[in-house]
Amino acid sequence: MKIERVRSFNVKGGGIHPVIVELTTADGMTGYGEAAVAYGLGANAAAGMLADMAIIVIGSDATHPRNLWHEVYDKSFWTKGGGAIVFAALSAIDQALWDIKAKALGIPVYELFGAKFSDSIEVYANGWNFEHNDAEEWAKAAERPLSDGYKNLKSYPLDASQAGGTLVHVTRRSLSSDEFNRAIDRIRLLREVVGDGIGLMFDLSGGLSNDQLIRFMDVCYEVNALWVEEPLDAYNFSGLRDMKGRWNVPIACGERIYTRNGFKNLLDTGAVDVVMPDVGNCGGIYEAVQIASMAEAYNVRVSPHNCASSLCTAASIQVCAASANVMSLEIYPYFSDADDYVHVLKNPPEDSIVDGKLKVTDEAGLGAVIDLPRIEKFLTFDSRRNL
Repeated sequence: MKIERVRSFNVKGGGIHPVIVELTTADGMTGYGEAAVAYGLGANAAAGMLADMAIIVIGSDATHPRNLWHEVYDKSFWTKGGGAIVFAALSAIDQALWDIKAKALGIPVYELFGAKFSDSIEVYANGWNFEHNDAEEWAKAAERPLSDGYKNLKSYPLDASQAGGTLVHVTRRSLSSDEFNRAIDRIRLLREVVGDGIGLMFDLSGGLSNDQLIRFMDVCYEVNALWVEEPLDAYNFSGLRDMKGRWNVPIACGERIYTRNGFKNLLDTGAVDVVMPDVGNCGGIYEAVQIASMAEAYNVRVSPHNCASSLCTAASIQVCAASANVMSLEIYPYFSDADDYVHVLKNPPEDSIVDGKLKVTDEAGLGAVIDLPRIEKFLTFDSRRNL
């Protein structure tokens, strides 16, 4: 079970760029993990960080993933107080280690945590209206996920669409009067389109200053939003604390918070109702399970962030199954619409979604079968050649 080889793949296609790591043991066992920086900037940096961390990983024992986690955390220097890139790489390594350990035992990863809280996981659809800017078409786009059986939808009412079906977030924390009114029209029209029985979540990505935010939150309450995500900047903990109790809508945060230490600081504000660790950047599988357990003590539920390839979905399933207080899991069901989308797995978990629920697999490890022929051309690092 000694790790003797590390390879990483910087996959590009379909508007996203997942970074995959492969760990191979001396006896031929392989495990896979994903650094969840598949959107925005950072994939090249995460691939480079995996190459840097390989120096510590090579020769380590995959039998004890937590031991190696601390080896990397304590010896990488920038992991302490670190951000997205360093923890995305460590998260990928951690996933691959648990994948190896569970495969060696012939069980799913969640069994190693002594739990399987459900046979299925409620999911919500994101990314279903990225191609629309005007309020009416933006809202009407919800008809597709509704027809596909999704009962909960997330969207970005403040953002603008750009070529290629991607979004531009708000800059300088304010919208023009026309843009602000369009955002309000969007969510009111969306509620009309979906009716009263569908859950709506709105991600603001910290895009508004208080004057506009206060007015917008009132409309979110009006349309009975399940939650509002990141109403303030991701690290504005004091602002969250100051705003505590002001809103009549649950608050969700956490996709840009890393490790249990970061989530403790977030939870200590007392202002968050749903935390959103991403298994591909919060520190990995065990770190996400620990974050969920800590959230229980604060009477807070968990809805894992998930915006990467199907491998990250597979790892997220393990966290959801092993955690008692999971609310739902994020899914981008229409990533694969793009002609150049790269299917990282031969068995994407998304294929098992029926009526807004995803089946929990009983396959060994992460339950993910990597499509190596598809991703081989994206190989960026091989320790046998590069170390």
